[in-house]
Amino acid sequence: MKNITVYTTNSCRYCVMLKNFLMEQNIPFNEVNLETNPALMEDLVRKTGQYGVPQTEINGQWVLGFDPNSIINLLNK
Repeated sequence: MKNITVYTTNSCRYCVMLKNFLMEQNIPFNEVNLETNPALMEDLVRKTGQYGVPQTEINGQWVLGFDPNSIINLLNK
């Protein structure tokens, strides 16, 4: 079982698209809303060097932005 965490904000339409995609594919994920916990944003930037969202972590591998193909590829490894 892959551990998937999606980092989002409330105003990000790509975050909504990504969450909808994962739900449509019946892929379980944890969501971390960076607006409700801004301290985690600093931690995320330290890990990835990126400020944008969504960012998706799949077993230690990162996918930046709304990129369903990369997510599926990582899940199939």
